[in-house]
Amino acid sequence: MAAVLLHLFPQWYAPPPARPSSASAPAAEPRPVRVADAGSAPVRLRIPVLRLTADVLPLGLDENGALDAPGFRDAMKVGWYALGPRPGEPGPAVLVGHRDAPANPGTVPVRNGRDNIRNAVFAKLGRLRPGDLVEAERGDGRRLPFRVTAVDTFRTGDFPTARVYGPVPDPQLRLITCGGLIDAHGHWDSNVVVSAVREGP
Repeated sequence: MAAVLLHLFPQWYAPPPARPSSASAPAAEPRPVRVADAGSAPVRLRIPVLRLTADVLPLGLDENGALDAPGFRDAMKVGWYALGPRPGEPGPAVLVGHRDAPANPGTVPVRNGRDNIRNAVFAKLGRLRPGDLVEAERGDGRRLPFRVTAVDTFRTGDFPTARVYGPVPDPQLRLITCGGLIDAHGHWDSNVVVSAVREGP
């Protein structure tokens, strides 16, 4: 994760999650986050074209002030930055997930032949295209539809914080995972960022 501190930005901003983890690096268990008004908080994410349905975990910041990510034991769950907007509120609601993870959390992953690496919740995120449907389900059971407007890949060192997290007048989503190439240290060198806009009233 990039160590960009939240206090540099307005309260609803999230620091860029550059490398929401590589399976070759340990993913510590995130700190629990308590959410007020659970009925309006996201609990599930659906992406029909990817045949994806995933539970959502509320996340905060790690000890370095960067956005937390789900632990590898929850690699098939999506993390929502609970200090920012909720899906359906004005602004970009940020959801992050792993692209891959150790097949057996707690063991040392091996990338040779990917024999000890498995796909995680956002393994296919980069396949989305503008117009694809993304649904955020709230705790009260309401499903909010969003339509993908852009799918971008940004190098970790050049992550456009203002563009991804900047203020917008309408409800939007930012779905973020690892992307690009695996470097010599076993880390993905980029982030895939999917932007989506609320559909309907």
